[in-house]
Amino acid sequence: MPKQKKRKLGRGVAIVGGAMSYFGMYPDKTSRDLMAEAYTDALETVDKGIDPRDIEALYIGNFTADLFEGQGHLGHIMADWLGLAPRPATRVEGACASSGLAFREAVMAVASGMYDVVLAGGVERMTNAPTENVQDYLAAASDVPFEVDQAAFTFPGLYAAMGTAYMARYGTTREHLMHVAVKNHQNGALNPRAQFNSSLRDIMEQRKKRAEEKGRPIPTWGDEFDFLSDDSVNPAVAEPLHLFDCSPVTDGASCIIVAAEEVAREYTDDLVTVAASAQASAGPFTTWGGDITGIPSARIAGRDAYEMAGVGPEDIDFAEVHDCFTTAEIMAIEDLGFFEPGKGAFGSAEGLTSRDSDRPINVSGGLKSKGHPVGATGVAQLQEVWTQLRGRAGDRQITHKDLRLGLTHNVGGTGGTSAIHILERK
Repeated sequence: MPKQKKRKLGRGVAIVGGAMSYFGMYPDKTSRDLMAEAYTDALETVDKGIDPRDIEALYIGNFTADLFEGQGHLGHIMADWLGLAPRPATRVEGACASSGLAFREAVMAVASGMYDVVLAGGVERMTNAPTENVQDYLAAASDVPFEVDQAAFTFPGLYAAMGTAYMARYGTTREHLMHVAVKNHQNGALNPRAQFNSSLRDIMEQRKKRAEEKGRPIPTWGDEFDFLSDDSVNPAVAEPLHLFDCSPVTDGASCIIVAAEEVAREYTDDLVTVAASAQASAGPFTTWGGDITGIPSARIAGRDAYEMAGVGPEDIDFAEVHDCFTTAEIMAIEDLGFFEPGKGAFGSAEGLTSRDSDRPINVSGGLKSKGHPVGATGVAQLQEVWTQLRGRAGDRQITHKDLRLGLTHNVGGTGGTSAIHILERK
């Protein structure tokens, strides 16, 4: 492969507004309703205010409203619903990385000089479909002939295979996965818009109280790890993954407004800029050379993002990573260079990714607790990093260190697409 030149943006790009809807189960809302909620709140976050007429284009991430809602051609619908027609609106699809790619397209549109102010968003309404249908719809994000038709994998099965390979190589156990789940639920408990904003200890105590109220034997769980070891409340989905290792099915939307850096101060004096935007691709995991303990596209996109920003993994203050399963978070923090291969699981168990650690991971609660409306996840990650860098994350704000650089890691499918962004507080 020829050596690639160091990439850079044609001009600076900053984020001037952003919000996510409440994530959860909303049977009475459509994708357009969820997007309108996120968009309305995003306008309110612009420090000096913004006239919607300033927004010149939209990029909307969505995986498969075609299946979940029977609605394709989503871009123009969102432009109309948000009162932004006739501005150009483009739907961007990259499975679970759809809105990470939508943000990247928005950044490049502004950096190129085509536009000065652009809206990037993402949305998915998923909970109206039966669970078995959801699995079928999500499976469309894999390499269907190889990973589904031939190997008969579901997404939990694919990530379970990665987790099993990791455990066999590095000697980890299910308890290492439990540490990730416990940590992300603790973080999600501080996020009022998270789907599961309760810690696992709170959930455990609620189950005990419910048993007592119904006159049933009170479970004897001593801590969260006892709770997670009980297959009656945390059943196997695909070993080693159990229910609380998996992100939920979620409805939700997210929005970010980006502007050219030279005009961004019309909207805010609290500037957060895009230091890097990188994307990489990969084939099905049968093409990864036999090593499925990490995701090649994430490693490559991470490397390219660091090079573009002129930094290394050690310079990143905190990150939001794509923990669709607990195994995925462990692989992500190694793929990004935060830990050496085989050390991420042990570091997580030691608390090295907690909210008060040197490099907090998924302070939003991650996909695991915040929720995973697949088309909205990438921009929701970016909105969290932007909010943290501005010191406006409320109870979950990282306060023990000065934040300058935050990273987002957004993965589509089993790693066919990876989008990595680095944001910098000026």
